Amino acid sequence: MTTNTPSRPPAPVAATRWLAVGSLLGLILLCLAWELALAPVRPGGSWLALKALPLCIPLAGLLKNRMYTYRWVSLVVWLYFTEGVVRAWSDKPPSNWLALGEVALCLLLFIACALHVRLRQRAARLAAAASA
Repeated sequence: MTTNTPSRPPAPVAATRWLAVGSLLGLILLCLAWELALAPVRPGGSWLALKALPLCIPLAGLLKNRMYTYRWVSLVVWLYFTEGVVRAWSDKPPSNWLALGEVALCLLLFIACALHVRLRQRAARLAAAASA
């Protein structure tokens, strides 16, 4: 008798999932702190903090382990990467240092998403081959 309990994902797949979730949360917090307190464009805060809202949308999909979300986040993150590069080059301290942090978190998020998709597809192929 077999049960239909979901199997645990391999350790590297689970690690990339939590790396993606952690870097996304870090990016959200950095965007909010940057534009509200640490180095806002205008004293007292900036409407640029709203750039963190689109990052909240994929959080549920990453936590639910939806493959589609990993794929589109790996594309959307390049918009934030571009903003980080431009502001790291053009802004003055401390804003340029925060921009470099944004670039690092974007790269981490992209790598985690890309690896997650690749590892899950590989695991699915191996499971299909083993059951055949």
